[in-house]
Amino acid sequence: MSRLMINARTTAHRPHAVGTAGAAVPDVPPAARWAELAAKAAALSTVPSGVWRIVFGFGVPVGFTGATAAAYNEHQPGWGTVYCVVLSALTEALAFLTLGLVRPWGRVVPRWIPLIGGRRVRPLAAIVPALLGSAILTVLGMEGLFGRWAANLAEPDSPRGLAALVMTAAYAPLVLWGPLLGAVTVDYARRTLWRRR
Repeated sequence: MSRLMINARTTAHRPHAVGTAGAAVPDVPPAARWAELAAKAAALSTVPSGVWRIVFGFGVPVGFTGATAAAYNEHQPGWGTVYCVVLSALTEALAFLTLGLVRPWGRVVPRWIPLIGGRRVRPLAAIVPALLGSAILTVLGMEGLFGRWAANLAEPDSPRGLAALVMTAAYAPLVLWGPLLGAVTVDYARRTLWRRR
């Protein structure tokens, strides 16, 4: 009985909760509703371009003409397909990590991951790369939005008409990825770092 009381006392003030994977999750406030939605939107922002790229990688005509189309047709299907699929999967995996900033697995690594499973994630180990990624993605998005995309579409072999509209619609959501990631990261920092002070 006394042993049971000691265990109850030692666990009563422990600053952790048990996560879905059974690992101890540092006790932090839950993510704000807007942060949850922003994280989901960030993860989904790469899907349209990924689908477009995979379709393109399998050799489906997407509107390129002339020498550009001939150059792509040499490798698609083929190594160009592998490149498009891998790039799309990698992009989506990186975008998916945004969800970790609003989920318990962003504070404790899931146990099923080899070598590091069950370990606590140091907040700065998530915050620094996420803020750096957010800054890079935001700059690239703004550069594309205010010049590069129009310059690319002005190339003679680029898609025209409906094909250009479809390609633009597929890539436009990427402009949101950087700012959304930045906002979610600030919320994560507020909950994991600033709360301790």
